[in-house]
Amino acid sequence: MNINKGEKIAKELKRNYPNPKTELNYMNEYELVVAVALSAQTTDRKVNEVTPILFKKYPGWSELKNADISELKEIIKPVNFYKGKAERLILAAEYIVRKHSGIVPNTIEQLIKIPGYARKSANVILKELWGKAEGIVVDTHVSRVSMRLGLTDRKEPVKIEQDLISVIPKEYWVNFSGSAVLHGRYTCTARKPKCDKCFLNKLCNSAFKV
Repeated sequence: MNINKGEKIAKELKRNYPNPKTELNYMNEYELVVAVALSAQTTDRKVNEVTPILFKKYPGWSELKNADISELKEIIKPVNFYKGKAERLILAAEYIVRKHSGIVPNTIEQLIKIPGYARKSANVILKELWGKAEGIVVDTHVSRVSMRLGLTDRKEPVKIEQDLISVIPKEYWVNFSGSAVLHGRYTCTARKPKCDKCFLNKLCNSAFKV
């Protein structure tokens, strides 16, 4: 694997998905940050089902930090691991109000200090809110697409990210994750990938072999 192939793939993804956006529904920074926390190991569709009720009852960090834990759990119950997420959301709200006066910080170093937010979530927030990339977000879609394309042969997200940033020029980092997610969701699917319709099939190690 060399950087030329990584750059070619990144260019094609950007050309076909010039402005990939999360499929989480949100209206402001607060809503995006909360939705990202809920989305871990849960589909965006499921998160979008609960957030309208959540944001109506708790429209900002101040309201969320004072939430009744039982009521919050009941609202987000359809989301996987809702009990732990409810506890961490209240802790996150308390932290953001106390440390940042209710304003979401915009660096990865500050974001990963918020309870419940690790590097992956922080990178999603940076990209969606400010168009910044301090790494490449690796989820199940990015992992699958990257392995099939031959950009990595590792399974751990942290190591996959290391492989990707070594072969993809930094100028493409902000686009790569979002475009790879969409490509994995609708073309390079887990079952029966649409290799005949894929614009990357000539660059792909696995085209027509899956």
